[in-house]
Amino acid sequence: MKRKSTELDVDFIGGQDPMTKEEEKAISEFIKVQKLLRTKKPNRRTKAVRQSKSIA
Repeated sequence: MKRKSTELDVDFIGGQDPMTKEEEKAISEFIKVQKLLRTKKPNRRTKAVRQSKSIA
């Protein structure tokens, strides 16, 4: 059986205080790095192999 997850009634994660400039900069840098990694990832698509038609 599946467990039902309980929904939390949370407005803020990590506290009620607004983010500091350092935290905003750290998050911004992390997002930039993730975007760069995502765009640099090569596409690994393989070509479809054609099968010859044979009558047995």
